[in-house]
Order: sequence, then C-alpha cells, then structure tokens
Amino acid sequence: MKEEILVVGAGMTRFGRLLDRSLKSLVAEAVLQALKDANCQAIDIEAAFFSNTTQSIIEGQHLIRGQIALREIGIESVPIVNVENACASGSTAFYQAVNHLRAGAADIALVVGAEKMYHEDRLKSSAIFDGGWDVHETEAVAERLASIGAGLPTPEGRGPGVTSPFMQLYASLAKGHMNKFGTTERQLATVAAKNHHHSTLNPLSQYQNDLSVEDVLAGKLIAWPLTLPMCSPISDGAAAAILCTKRGLRRLSDVRPVRVLGCVLVSGSSRAWSDPDEHLCRRAADKAYSEAGVGPHDMSVAEVHDASAFAEIVQIENLRFCEIGQGGWLSERGDTALGGRIPVNPSGGLESKGHPIGATGLGQIYELVQQLRGEAGTRQVADARLAIAENGGGFIGVEEAAAVVTILGR
Repeated sequence: MKEEILVVGAGMTRFGRLLDRSLKSLVAEAVLQALKDANCQAIDIEAAFFSNTTQSIIEGQHLIRGQIALREIGIESVPIVNVENACASGSTAFYQAVNHLRAGAADIALVVGAEKMYHEDRLKSSAIFDGGWDVHETEAVAERLASIGAGLPTPEGRGPGVTSPFMQLYASLAKGHMNKFGTTERQLATVAAKNHHHSTLNPLSQYQNDLSVEDVLAGKLIAWPLTLPMCSPISDGAAAAILCTKRGLRRLSDVRPVRVLGCVLVSGSSRAWSDPDEHLCRRAADKAYSEAGVGPHDMSVAEVHDASAFAEIVQIENLRFCEIGQGGWLSERGDTALGGRIPVNPSGGLESKGHPIGATGLGQIYELVQQLRGEAGTRQVADARLAIAENGGGFIGVEEAAAVVTILGR
C-alpha cells in the first residue's frame, strides 16, 4: 500500500495581467501563504519542485529558475527540481513531490508554479506557445487537425478569426466533436458562461465579468466555433502547495490536512482520433480512480483544463461524468454548474480564472483544497468530500502531450 501523502498548506496569488510584479514577488507571495497555511517555516522544507515554462523566453532565464526564485525567501541548500512539462507543468511538479515523499526521500516538500507571461514586447508573449508541438512537423500537425474538423465546414461569414495556433487546434477538434456527436455552439457557450459566472465568486480570478450565453456567442471570433470568452487568456501568477508524510505531519501543529488519494501522470500516444477510449486523460483518470479506490460517481467537485470551452466538454467525458459525446448535453442541463450534480471549475477555470502555464495545475489544487476544507466562500460546493483535477499540456498526435489527474479527499 502506498504511503499516504497530505496537502497541509496552499497559497495562490491573483491571476492576471500583472506588469508591475516580478516573478520573484509572485513566488514569494504564494509560498509565504502556503507556509503560513501549513504553520511551518522555510527551514522545515526538505525538497522543492519549481514549475515554470516561460521565463527562458520572456527574460532569458534558463536552467536554474527555481533556485533563483526560492533563494530570496530562504529556501536553499535542499534539493530543488525545475519542472517544465507544457501546461501540465504545475501538476507534474505536484506528482513528482508526491512520489519523492512516498519514496522516503523527504517528509515535507514544497511545490510551486509561477509565470510572467505578459510582456511589453507582445512578440515575446506570442512566442511562448511556439514549441508546444513537434516543430519539425508543424504543417503535418495542422493538416491532420484540419482533417478532423473537415466534416463540419466553417459557416459562411464565420471566419477566418484571429491567428491563434492552439485555439485553431481546439477549433478543429471541436468541429470534429460537433460533427460526430451533435455538440452545438450554444453548448460551448454554456460552458464559458458558467465559468465566467463562477469567476465572479473568486476574488483571485483574472476576469470578474458575468457573461450570458448570448454574450459569449456574440464575442470576438477566434477560430470558429470558438469566440474569445470561450478561450483562456495568457496570465501572470503563482500558486504553491506544501505536502507531507504522516511523519512530517507529526512535526506540524494546527493544520487542516487534505489527503492525496491518487496522482497519475501519463503521456500522449499515437492513437487515432476515432478511438476516444484511449485518450490520455481518460487513461489517467481511470488509473487515478483505481489508485484512490473510488469512482467518478464519488466525486463532489472537479477542476479541469478548460483551455477552451470545448476542452471542458471533452474532459468531463474523459473523467467519466457522462458518456463520450454527451459532454455538451451534460453542460447545457446545468449539471456542471454550482448547485449541479458535479460542479466543474467553480474557480472560473482557465477561461476566466486565468492560465499562467506553470501555475495552472497548482491553482487547481489550491481551489480543491479550499473546497474540501469548506473555505471556498460563495462558490463553496456543499459537503465536498472528494475532488478531482485534470491538467494537460502540449500536443502530440491528436491529443495533449502530457496530462496529470489528481484525486484529493478530506
């Protein structure tokens, strides 16, 4: 039986366009919050895992980002591991910390993710995503994805939209899903409107504007069927968590631990788009459920990687909250809204809370810790006992290159 790992501290900055903040200041804010929450000091940290993907592009800071960012708040000398795994970097760092503790290499570990994605030079910001797929096969990737959406041509007058390679990717997959299962534009808009409403209840969200389904449908076209409110922005921000073993817990006092019941990392495969049962996130979810000894019907709340509204629809299918192809209908019925059968992204999700790549997965963990402790305020899911997070990133074949699914319990 695997040793039980506990989350004893969590911290998060506001996500958004924070041009007046440095990466170091964001890291310090999130980590100091987490330390206070865990009622421990920097000297208690025995290992640290630092998630960041953009500073080499934005600032030219390569190789030792974690050592530099953590040194100023007194975390040094201990093992510090720098983690980069596309948009799944934060949850990958969390996964590594869990296994580091399970291996007996430490009893208290810090995980932190941080990004500064906004820059006065917009070309630097736009270059962030250029390496998210195989750069040697860019044209082949585009052609393969276009073929998936070819069965549902873009309506006349609804293109070409704004140049955004990753959103064009999601748009092609969305069109394929719409053509095969009957998913509609309105269902996509329902997802986005729900998440924008949830974010008005979260003071740390990048956006605080409530949008109706009609507002979302009328938004600026990015790549049909996706409008701007259906797409995640770039963001600055940081999030952190402190994990420990049962031995480490005995060194702490007055903490409110949350249990890590399952944490699974998988990579994309060469599957065919027509074989959704082998989607990497579905494989990760099944393994996480098995590791935790629970099932999808046991979940109280979920945070999923909604880089677009369509992505949320696919991920609630992958997490087995409904049959494949039924995610749009589940969303339209209101099952995934606060007060629904399985609330999804009560934080506002990536679409509205924000998406600072290296911090995103840990932002999900922060939200679920608050939910399981009953401390999420007006967005609290009643009697939340079990929670699941799905965080994916990059692109390979017809799916994400990496994905982590984590199950937490109180």
